[in-house]
Amino acid sequence: MAGFLTTLRGDLDAVHRNDPAAHNRLETALCHTPLHALVLHRVAHVLHARWRVPLLPRLLQVLGRFWSGVEIHPGARIGQGLFIDHGTAVVIGETAEIGDDCVLFHNVTLGGTGRYDGKRHPSLGNNVYVGTGAILLGPIRVGDNSRVGANSFIIMRDVPPDCTVVGVPARIVKERSKRVDKELPATRPPEGSIPVPISNDAREAIS
Repeated sequence: MAGFLTTLRGDLDAVHRNDPAAHNRLETALCHTPLHALVLHRVAHVLHARWRVPLLPRLLQVLGRFWSGVEIHPGARIGQGLFIDHGTAVVIGETAEIGDDCVLFHNVTLGGTGRYDGKRHPSLGNNVYVGTGAILLGPIRVGDNSRVGANSFIIMRDVPPDCTVVGVPARIVKERSKRVDKELPATRPPEGSIPVPISNDAREAIS
């Protein structure tokens, strides 16, 4: 229980660290709806992943989406200090993983492609920033300290550590503080990602 409360305090601290509009802790606790969605997810994840409680975790997910516009599947694994700014239309899939001290802006999608079963959603390292409207699809990896620009689109491509990527499709424009122009490396699906058969039309739509 103490560890759970420490995690919640870390989430509250993340809001104050990242949001100039967060004036005091009481106001943040009462009014920052993305934080409410994250708290509900923390509870739902324990019920889903540790205690294997049926139905209730998904109901908490629905409540969080209704209240805040943030949809986080109970299976998603989220580290400490996540900050979700505004929150509306953020979607975090079942097998997504998010490291510590990450920032997601509104309308961000961490989704799947329909091409894999098992591990099928993105994994973000520590201190990752994902800008407004960015779409990340598939069991991709985003390395520590990387930044994904607003409205970027990434499908089945990994983002190395310490990089900034932008565009549709996204390209590396900064690597370890130096300006570059590179393609993202292709993702090699991790263990647990099982290809599923898809039609030719679907293959063309997501390739």
